[in-house]
Amino acid sequence: MNFVVAVKQVPDTAEVRIDPERGTLIRKGVPSILNPFDVYALEEALRWRDELGGTVTVITMGPRQAEDVLREAISLGADEAILLNDRAFAGADTWATGHTLAAAVERLGEVDAVFFGKQAIDGDTAQTGPSVAASLDWVQVTFVGKVREMTKDTVTVERYVETGTQVVRASLPAVLTILKDANTPRVSSLRSKMRARKADIPVWGIEELGLPKEVTGLKGSPTRVVATRTPEVRKTGKVHTGSPEELASMLADRLLGQREEG
Repeated sequence: MNFVVAVKQVPDTAEVRIDPERGTLIRKGVPSILNPFDVYALEEALRWRDELGGTVTVITMGPRQAEDVLREAISLGADEAILLNDRAFAGADTWATGHTLAAAVERLGEVDAVFFGKQAIDGDTAQTGPSVAASLDWVQVTFVGKVREMTKDTVTVERYVETGTQVVRASLPAVLTILKDANTPRVSSLRSKMRARKADIPVWGIEELGLPKEVTGLKGSPTRVVATRTPEVRKTGKVHTGSPEELASMLADRLLGQREEG
């Protein structure tokens, strides 16, 4: 069976900066990592490849430096990886990103399932997986906490929702978004890291995918970030040390002072 895992390179920082004019993330000068949720999607694809046979291809859309997360995925066991890179892809929202990723899946040919992490930690929308499913007109099953069974025709999963657990059987091909509960990711070996360093990673642009510019990148994005703001920083707590008697006296003084002020 042939599986595809879509991954994303995300900023390794809690302080994400936004370009006020374009409404997009500023990535220059910010260290990047493989989106943590995508590791579980990759592990699930690898697990079923190991059981059923086949291949795992990892794809990402991003700048040239996004090749780093593809090599990390190869070191974890992926068979091959493809970078989707083109100036025309820049500034894409989740709809345009989904359209581009779907075109890559179609170009790969016979694909049985596409795996996503539940969401990316930079955007937190959880929309790209469903967008790909919509573009491909495939079945989608989101928030998968466990893949019970997979055959060449169907997949049976446990889907974790607010009201409990749903057991869903879906026909293949399908798009699955995977939760952290689904598995325990493997660790790469020195040998696999060496293989990843030497791996050839092809780059597909807009011409290879056969897409018009009108449906990709900022031009093909029906949504825009029109305003951004930084959340107000809450007051931080204070740590006091001393004997129990000293701390009790200090606390009593504080409470009395607040009472008098009130």
